[in-house]
Amino acid sequence: MRFRDRDDVMKRLLAVAIFAAAMGWLEAVLVVYLRKLIGLEGTLDMFDPATREALLKRFALMFSKGEAGHLSPPFLLIEQTREAATIVMLAAVGYIAGRDLRTRAAYFLFTFGAWDIVYYASLWILLRWPPSPQTLDLLFLLPFPWVAQAWIPMAISVLFIGWSAHALLKGRVPASRRGR
Repeated sequence: MRFRDRDDVMKRLLAVAIFAAAMGWLEAVLVVYLRKLIGLEGTLDMFDPATREALLKRFALMFSKGEAGHLSPPFLLIEQTREAATIVMLAAVGYIAGRDLRTRAAYFLFTFGAWDIVYYASLWILLRWPPSPQTLDLLFLLPFPWVAQAWIPMAISVLFIGWSAHALLKGRVPASRRGR
């Protein structure tokens, strides 16, 4: 890889990392608000059956006008659309930063990894959560709920960042971009 190409990749990685960090912080702040609004404050222990039951009940429907108000649309569906929007935004950044399918996928994975690590770091700063890497977390709701210990998505994110940065920095420039 030529120096100029490497410099361009480094600038793009920095730009997508800044975007991912801002997005990770924003999503953690959203979690703080959601937990407050639906009464799930404090440390949640997914090993505790009462916590799991409370999560299922409270995520199923959300009151829009207090205890005696009307039920809003299913909160679970709203949360799933938020998660889908998150993936679309990360994919759009990968598309914009990359030049072909390989580099777009690499930038997507890099952005996803950086976003997820900043998200967990932000949750720790704001809520002191998770209390340990072994804490169970509800990772995604698409296409179904994914539950795992918190260290697993963080480890995967480190792999995403490492693989994608390596692929982008060591990869060849596509022939259609040479000479530009």
